[in-house]
Amino acid sequence: MQPVWTTGASEMRLVDNPTNALSRRGVQWLEVQGARLQVVEERACSLLTCNDSPDIGFRWSVNPYRGCQHACAYCYARRTHEYLDLGAGSDFDTQIHVKINAPELLAAELARKSWRREEIAFSGVTDCYQPLEARYRLTRQCLEVCALRANPVGIVTKAPLVLRDLDVLAALNARADVSVYISIAFADDAVARKVDVGAPAPSQRFDTVSKLAAAGIRAGVMIAPIIPGLNDRDIPTLLEQAAACGAQAASFMPVRLPGNVAEVFLTRLRRELPEHADRVEARIRDMHNGRLNDPRFGARMSGDGPYWRSVQKLFQVMATRYDLDGGQAWKQCERRESPRQMTLF
Repeated sequence: MQPVWTTGASEMRLVDNPTNALSRRGVQWLEVQGARLQVVEERACSLLTCNDSPDIGFRWSVNPYRGCQHACAYCYARRTHEYLDLGAGSDFDTQIHVKINAPELLAAELARKSWRREEIAFSGVTDCYQPLEARYRLTRQCLEVCALRANPVGIVTKAPLVLRDLDVLAALNARADVSVYISIAFADDAVARKVDVGAPAPSQRFDTVSKLAAAGIRAGVMIAPIIPGLNDRDIPTLLEQAAACGAQAASFMPVRLPGNVAEVFLTRLRRELPEHADRVEARIRDMHNGRLNDPRFGARMSGDGPYWRSVQKLFQVMATRYDLDGGQAWKQCERRESPRQMTLF
């Protein structure tokens, strides 16, 4: 497999890409200013990922891509790029690995006699409808495999590109269970652009919810992540808009900043929203007993403390007001204390 290397201007500068703690070289990657996307096509050995973590609400997931062009500063998946000997910062945003044999792998795995048609999450790590999907169509082909096998699916995405596949989703919906959750963390497009740098605007995402619902696809909104001191105030507005767009369910998730993700997020926050930075960091530490992340199994994707409990209460009250309090993206979440607190992001 060969990456497609492209460069922009000759000026070079260090970017927000913390040292990879897993790299024996311990280097910090340099970015050529104006550099374009670098793509690596790979033939993976397997596709279905089995999860046994108590923090995650699904067992099986499919991820056709590694790295994500949406470049959301808080994305916990940034650390997965360190296993590729890359960085959690700009490398994650611009060096994307594409599993070109994903559909054939999934077809083989679902054809096994041992497979019991369990629900599959698209995607557990990076967005399965990020921009490269428009070219590679791997997510669409994987969904076609699921439709052929009548295998239930749950999708979480930020991208209106999911609407391209309404025909496949309808076919799947006729044979098995399918739900699509649109992840929307901010009510204001301008604020979202400062944190979700490459992701579609919230207004576009709400339009996507409307069109999914109009097409008869069970649609929901995931407020993820909730960043205390920054977007928790948006919860009432987001839930009101979700209900107006025809969403049938809503869920939420507190921000999670493992390892170098904390540095990526805080650096961008201080640069783009300096007036909020100190308050946000203090609130995050408050819900993790003074830390930016709680790595313990069972606690990694949850929060604690009086402020976080007030955020939970606000969500519950507003979700009930707009009749969004019964939705669950995956049935496995029924075992959790709070069925609306999702554990994907």
